[in-house]
Formats: sequence, structure tokens, C-alpha cells
Amino acid sequence: MIKFFAIFILVFLFLFNVSFVLAAELPNPLGGIKDPREVIGNVIRAIFGIVGSLALAIFIYGGFMWVTSAGNEEKVKKGKDMIMWAAFGLAVIFVSYALVTFVINAVAGGGGSSGGQAIETGEGILLPD
Repeated sequence: MIKFFAIFILVFLFLFNVSFVLAAELPNPLGGIKDPREVIGNVIRAIFGIVGSLALAIFIYGGFMWVTSAGNEEKVKKGKDMIMWAAFGLAVIFVSYALVTFVINAVAGGGGSSGGQAIETGEGILLPD
């Protein structure tokens, strides 16, 4: 029993050894961004990138299924349906990306336009350069 405790204590001391180190400051992986709106925007862009990659994978898998169907109508239909739904999903991704970008710009104060104020004159509306 003493041998077991001795081994346990040695293993514990070896695995959980507390040593002093000179800690270095870790760089911010987000590139120094501190504004929560920018962090949320980056997370949303990353999610859209992952979902877009998933849509591409479904396109490829649907095309592979269609090409390797060997005349089997069920596999051809399944492959075509996968490609169609992947295209629909990609359209939804593009629309949601545009909507999220618009909302993020509006919250950040940029609005949905390229910036500046339109000036109405008697001859029409002048936009800033």
C-alpha cells in the first residue's frame, strides 16, 4: 500500500509540477480588435465562410453522385436534387451575407450607402465624390 502511494505521489509531482516561467504576453489573435461589433462581424464572416464551404462540398458530392450513378435514375435524381438545394442554399447565404453586412455597417455608423450626404438642388440630386 505504501508503494502505491509513493508511486501516486511521484506521478502526481511529475505531472503537476509547478515551475516558475517568465510569461510572455500573448498576441491578440483577432489583430487588436477590441470593439464588440467588429468581433461579432468577424465571427459572422467566419460562419459564412464555413457554410459556403459546406455548400461547395454538397455541390461536389451531388455532382459526384450524378456522374457515378451509372444510369440509375434514383441516384441521378438524388444528385440533381443535391445540386439544386446546394444552389438554393448558396443563394440564401449570399442574401444573408448582404443583409448582415448592411446591418453591421448601419450599426457601426456607416449606413448602407458609400457615405456622404446627397445634396438636392433645383437641377437634381448631387452625390458627393
